[in-house]
Amino acid sequence: MTSVGVVGGGQLGLMLGMAGIPLGVHCSFLEPGDDPPAAAVGPVERASFGDLAALLALAQRSDVLTVELEHVDVDALRWLGEAVRIRPAPAAIAVTQDRLLEKRVLCDAGIATARFAEPDEVPRGFAAGSVVKVRTGGYDGRGQLVVPSGGDVLRAAESLGGPAIAEEVVSFTRELSIVAARSALGEVRCFPVVENRHRDGILRETRAPAPGLTAALQAEAEGFVVALTERLDYVGVIAVELFEVDGHLLANEVAPRVHNSGHWTIDGARTSQFEQHLRAILDLPLGDPSPLGFAGMINLIGHEPPLAELLAVDGARVHRYRKAPRPGRKLGHVTVVAPTEAERDALLARVLHFVDTT
Repeated sequence: MTSVGVVGGGQLGLMLGMAGIPLGVHCSFLEPGDDPPAAAVGPVERASFGDLAALLALAQRSDVLTVELEHVDVDALRWLGEAVRIRPAPAAIAVTQDRLLEKRVLCDAGIATARFAEPDEVPRGFAAGSVVKVRTGGYDGRGQLVVPSGGDVLRAAESLGGPAIAEEVVSFTRELSIVAARSALGEVRCFPVVENRHRDGILRETRAPAPGLTAALQAEAEGFVVALTERLDYVGVIAVELFEVDGHLLANEVAPRVHNSGHWTIDGARTSQFEQHLRAILDLPLGDPSPLGFAGMINLIGHEPPLAELLAVDGARVHRYRKAPRPGRKLGHVTVVAPTEAERDALLARVLHFVDTT
């Protein structure tokens, strides 16, 4: 049996493990938390991400090692590189751990971004205001502050308690993302660009393909992915979060893993992002990323509605993560797929009736 070691045991690990079962791919996990979601599909070694002995044991029983989150110990993974293939490579993961380094790599690859600088280079902020973010460790809106034009960027950065980056506030039409996979041979397969709706920095809804998606916008996003993955010599699934501005795209952030905005692919694409990641890291042929219709996803944040209410929506597919409720925590998601955009939106509206999005 093929074995994949996964650093991290959250819901992304759970869904990777589920995708591996039909392929005869066995996933095992390393995770410091108690009773993680991935325990439902494979053995979990409870240890810190920097525990070299635990990482080595995971590597020795795996054909390849991967990650389900970017906040891992890259130095430990580099050390492991002699014992096992690691995909994506630690060097690529390291880029995405540091927002300033990530922005510089995007620019080096010829990919458009919002203007950015270290906080002491813009002491009075950008003309449109600044978003000041911690360079490492932030997620889902945590570790960032909005500073109006003329505000004290340095003070905001200092209040975050660590190295920071200042990005100019962007007046965007909407937030989009693209999920794609790259093989070791350089083949790239892209899912359709999707539209994302956030609240308080947390993804609430995804619509796939993005309403009004043009061939030109899809091509622009795919060009970003190809340029970035070539620059990083990347293998596996990657996600690029985007802003649409005046009919063109700006790259916002990069995730070196399967991504929340790609969960619709489980039920709405010929190959899910999770199966695609396993295919890529195991040198298997990449699958067809074509959508099966118009898909949508709604995250269950903070608490879960009664299962019976969600399942009463004909066509709704419920995915629960086995996590205890907590404000702001992703506990599961619901997907829908329909033959038309209008029918998809109607189904999403029915699901939203039961879901607290506050």
